[in-house]
Amino acid sequence: MSATTTTTPEVNNTPAAGAPPMAMNVTDAAVVEIKKFMAGEEGLPETAGLRVRVVPGGSTVRDGAYIGRGVICMPPMFVNVGAYVGEDSMIDSHALVGSCAQVGARVHVSAAAQIGGVIEPVGALPVIVEDDVLVGGNCGVYEGAILKRRVVLAAGTIITGSTPIYDLPNERIIHAAAGEPLIVPEGAVVVPGTRPVAAGKGREWGLAVATPVIVKYRDEKTSARTALESWIR
Repeated sequence: MSATTTTTPEVNNTPAAGAPPMAMNVTDAAVVEIKKFMAGEEGLPETAGLRVRVVPGGSTVRDGAYIGRGVICMPPMFVNVGAYVGEDSMIDSHALVGSCAQVGARVHVSAAAQIGGVIEPVGALPVIVEDDVLVGGNCGVYEGAILKRRVVLAAGTIITGSTPIYDLPNERIIHAAAGEPLIVPEGAVVVPGTRPVAAGKGREWGLAVATPVIVKYRDEKTSARTALESWIR
């Protein structure tokens, strides 16, 4: 397909068996100019006329979600009702943006990553991902956790509201305050790690449980590696 060619999106308004009645499946589209989410109905005013790249392959954006200008959707991705995806972000293959989750601008949600909402799992707080964050492949962010600007999550990192984060550069352990979300600090580079079980048979058996670890804060070297994102796009 030449650089100047666009494909008219085909909107399938017949839900698949068991699919929510308000789901909208976008298929066979190279470049999409969003004007309507449902046949015969006006789309969300804030998305009218915006250009969103939806690669063919069966992605789903539910009615009531906001998709910003220049977002790239790689199939098959899923954006649930009430979610917000900011401009120039990329939702990669098999990635999920949960209900009411908030994803900022220029964020890459990598393949198979999950951004939890208020029903993934059930909870009162949606996940918030601020601008310029890189969420690596197979990551999971749940239970209302907040990723501040320019955070980098290495592949396989799991962040929940109740899991402490070990901040090695600052020699501290980050916990969520009672009734408050867990906050990953701005620019943190987080990798999956483990911590030993300190009591009972777990200690006797030498067991360990998974925990995220901040190994450093974003620097020029990290930014140079993540700059490849913009070149690929």
